[in-house]
Amino acid sequence: MPKRIVPLSETKVRTAKPKKSPQKLFDGGGLFLLVTPSGGKLWNLKYRFNGKEKKLSLGSYPEISLAEARQRREEARTLVANEVDPGEIKKAQQAAESAQADTFEVIAREWHSRFAPTWAKSHAGKIIRRFELYVFPWIGTKEITSISAKEMLEVLRRVEEKGIIETAHRIQQSCGRVFRYAIATGRAERDPTGDLRGALPPANTKHMASIIDPREIGGLLRAIDGYNGSIVTRCALQLAPLVFVRPGELRHAEWTEIDFDANEWRIPAEKMKSKFQHIVPLSKQSVKVLREIMPLTGKGRYVFPSPRTGNRPMSDNAVLAALRRMGYEKDEMSGHGFRSMASTLLNEQGWNRDAIERQLAHTEKNSVRASYNFAEYLPERRKMMQSWADYLDSLRLNKQKR
Repeated sequence: MPKRIVPLSETKVRTAKPKKSPQKLFDGGGLFLLVTPSGGKLWNLKYRFNGKEKKLSLGSYPEISLAEARQRREEARTLVANEVDPGEIKKAQQAAESAQADTFEVIAREWHSRFAPTWAKSHAGKIIRRFELYVFPWIGTKEITSISAKEMLEVLRRVEEKGIIETAHRIQQSCGRVFRYAIATGRAERDPTGDLRGALPPANTKHMASIIDPREIGGLLRAIDGYNGSIVTRCALQLAPLVFVRPGELRHAEWTEIDFDANEWRIPAEKMKSKFQHIVPLSKQSVKVLREIMPLTGKGRYVFPSPRTGNRPMSDNAVLAALRRMGYEKDEMSGHGFRSMASTLLNEQGWNRDAIERQLAHTEKNSVRASYNFAEYLPERRKMMQSWADYLDSLRLNKQKR
């Protein structure tokens, strides 16, 4: 039986003494502190990528604290989970930092490699592809300090002329971030994209933005599993696509409403938009998420409480802010988007439309009938909710089935 690793403490790291030969102090998850005979303390991470064991240097102690080393470990593990080698990301960062010319492309790639670990893989890929297709060919080799607002506008006009105005706006935003990164790192003095406000026609934004492409849903689910923020927020994100209730209903969930014996969540009428009780059959995957968070919040009222006080539910902006932190922009995915995602794909899969509408708790026009139909189609809905959860698992694992 493998020896259990006891996580390091700040005191143990600080007081670790050098020996005649290098010693490794393990923290778990592949992270260890290498104490050299000369007294150096170096953070390293062991990980596997494409079946091969690799090692990544995370910096030295005390410049990098134990908490910072653990954060870097989680960022690297998120990259691996999204099929990105953190070692290659570090090489790209080092190459960009050692480059002699401060051209737009060099700084843009450095900015991208630095922040890509905090984004969803699909989002990071979209950003770099936009740069490679629409920006680098025209201003990539130019010194970043020499790029004028006029040149930047010419780049955006080429994209606008293709009829992809939303893409032009996104490129403007990304270029602005690159310029501001260059300013922060002492290689530029101003951001010319700031002079272009109003230069592009407004983009048509989607109402209740949602992801419905199966491949992109898989990427979103993997990004959620790798979310590095609050455990409460991560569990809320994991449960959202499984139950596809309204964001307000999700964040106001209470433990007294959860019935683990019946595998049901019964939302009281006063919490529902329809003002009638709503039953959410819980799949095995939903129960697993709830069981995971129960030791943390189960003694309180709310399943997803506010981090400031357990007497209130989490903020109505928590899930949305987490999606933005993962790199999903406002016109790509919203908190309500999990509902349209489920509605679109469940209808495509041929489930009973009435059962889908009942599970979405869409308002029943006949108020008398509505007061009795909260359990309507319940056996079929139970079957549908489990099938939906299994389908999401297949997307998460890259088994693309429609």
